[in-house]
Amino acid sequence: MRRFAPMLLAAVALLASACEKKTQPAASGEGTKGGQTAQPATTGGGGTQGDTILLGEVGSLTGAQATFGVSTRNGIELAIKEANEAGGVKGKKIAVRVYDDQGRPEEAAQAVTRLITQDKVVLILGEVASSNSLAMAEKAQGAGVPMITPSSTNPAVTQKGDYIFRVCFIDPFQGYVMAKFARENLKAEQVAILQDNKSAYSIGLTEVFQRKFAEMGGKVTTTESYSQGDTDFRAQLTALKKAKPQAIYVPGYYSDVGVIARQARELGLTVPLMGGDGWDSEKLFELAGDALNGSYFSNHYSPDNPDAKVQKFIADYKKAYGGVPDALAALGYDSAKVAVAAIGKAKDLSGPAIRDAIAQTKDFPGVAGTISLDENRNAVKPAVILKVGDGKTEFVTTINP
Repeated sequence: MRRFAPMLLAAVALLASACEKKTQPAASGEGTKGGQTAQPATTGGGGTQGDTILLGEVGSLTGAQATFGVSTRNGIELAIKEANEAGGVKGKKIAVRVYDDQGRPEEAAQAVTRLITQDKVVLILGEVASSNSLAMAEKAQGAGVPMITPSSTNPAVTQKGDYIFRVCFIDPFQGYVMAKFARENLKAEQVAILQDNKSAYSIGLTEVFQRKFAEMGGKVTTTESYSQGDTDFRAQLTALKKAKPQAIYVPGYYSDVGVIARQARELGLTVPLMGGDGWDSEKLFELAGDALNGSYFSNHYSPDNPDAKVQKFIADYKKAYGGVPDALAALGYDSAKVAVAAIGKAKDLSGPAIRDAIAQTKDFPGVAGTISLDENRNAVKPAVILKVGDGKTEFVTTINP
């Protein structure tokens, strides 16, 4: 054994060196996959390293909803770039440590834990999917680290505690918006629903839509369910067809909705489909083809808005990323803008000070609508209805709270 000791020690040293290189964190502002381990990113005061204030971001950069995470990351990145070019905050530059949760709640929770315990971030941005944000919010609230979700609409997210905020409207409003549109604009009296029974987002929208549509004199003829990632929806769609609805509400994510639309048309279901902001992705058109033409969904903003700040955001985004920003990009941008403004107003970089500053957000000029946070830390703002046709969306109307 003595003879092999030097060789064994050399091997251990080499392995340690390799592991050290493998677990180095991504540079500030770059993505790090959920399975990787981050090294501590701070020295001294929490969230600061020399002349830098460190924020954290968690998003689905890979997986079924990857376009959500990428769009949000791009919007946040653009907002932080603008802030740094304007001189930063409190005399310091801002950096963002990004982790990929692969669209899974357990990965989202682990990523937030790393951001809090290892990276020592002062604030967390994310997620899009409500199920992921719920997993994150519990960790952030427990640690007293403020968290802003750009676009999770389930009411339960901010109910996790007083350190959790959002810059988007919530499902009770979004469900009401589409129920109102179905009754008043589409003149629908009978509607069917196809929901994702594993998604907090889809279940929440279904519950509100059902209640509001009934209050307005409409009738939900039948409700069918699927699970995210399913590929065959024909049995559910056949059951819906038998109920003879005038429209079908599908409050799911684009990755499923595109396939659902194709199969619905194959079965002879020609009525309009309706949905929520989970439809918003360029991938929707690839998956659905022309099967969603004449369908509608509620959303946070429209690129058709002529407002100068909206058109500047779109122009800057196109220049940086080469495409028209969707609502997820706009909300990511707004969430980072709100975060930067709050950090600037906070008396120091502690969790309580930043939390108090975020809570005071009123009449903030976001590109996805003016943001005022209510007593429950939810944004009060209007929604838009968009119509799908020929591989693009068209603004139809705005519905106010």
